[in-house]
Amino acid sequence: MKEYFVIGILCSVILILICILVSYQRQVKNICRQLYFLKEHESNMLVTKEINWGNIRELTEILNELLKEQKKQRKAYIRKEQMIADTYTNLSHDIRTPLTSLNGYFQLLENAENEKDRQRYLRIIQERIESLKDMLEELFTYTKLQNEVYELSMERQNMNQILKEIVFSYYDEWRQQGITPVFAITEEPVWIQGNEQALRRVIQNIIKNELDHGEKEIEICLEKKGERMELLFRNRAETPENIDVSRVFDRFYKADAARSKNSTGLGLSIAKGFVEKMNGEIQAEMKEGWFGIHIWFSCEDKK
Repeated sequence: MKEYFVIGILCSVILILICILVSYQRQVKNICRQLYFLKEHESNMLVTKEINWGNIRELTEILNELLKEQKKQRKAYIRKEQMIADTYTNLSHDIRTPLTSLNGYFQLLENAENEKDRQRYLRIIQERIESLKDMLEELFTYTKLQNEVYELSMERQNMNQILKEIVFSYYDEWRQQGITPVFAITEEPVWIQGNEQALRRVIQNIIKNELDHGEKEIEICLEKKGERMELLFRNRAETPENIDVSRVFDRFYKADAARSKNSTGLGLSIAKGFVEKMNGEIQAEMKEGWFGIHIWFSCEDKK
């Protein structure tokens, strides 16, 4: 009797092990079928399981994490491909106008007999070529900033000095447009960690954006607030209802396409990219008819 009891127990154990093995085998085959399906089809499905014990649970969790990461990378790749397509589409549109006008002025130059007319056409052609160079330079810079591995060399910078030098360089352009900017720049040296060329490009792009829109009232302020500095550019908006503050840093966004025909619409997007590469913050606002761009950087201690 004792022997039959032991044999019965062994048979039961064997049957249980066989059932476990069959369940494992069935579950593994099922997971394989799901993976083959997900490989062949675009789907948001994840791997499912019928049993929740042993290593099956851990296996499905790891597989699902890999699938989620793969889907995330695929979406990022699609977004980047779309961004490249949009970039070249918009750039082609922006370049077409100066190229067409260049062709026209070359024909006028070829047929011109008056030396004064020839000089005027040459001057206009040179301006169009410079405009094209600026557009291509903006595209090149924007493309670099989209590369996650692109880094800027950072050094100690005097923000007061950089800002004043750039502001003074725009004196003639402001005077030609009848603009008298209001400045409130602290005399206290404001030192930050940044890249000089990038900082200059940020300030120039923002000022150029104001000039492109022909605003007559402009304010530029720099002040130190505790451990941070704030740089503020403000201009009176002629048509504030046309400005979507949530989109001003988007590539190719133009609040007024008619007056921005010589711009790629990448200027503020490039400014935002450089600020963030230098660990700063940038934000746009519309307040009581004034359009403003705020920039913040952490300050360094005095030497």
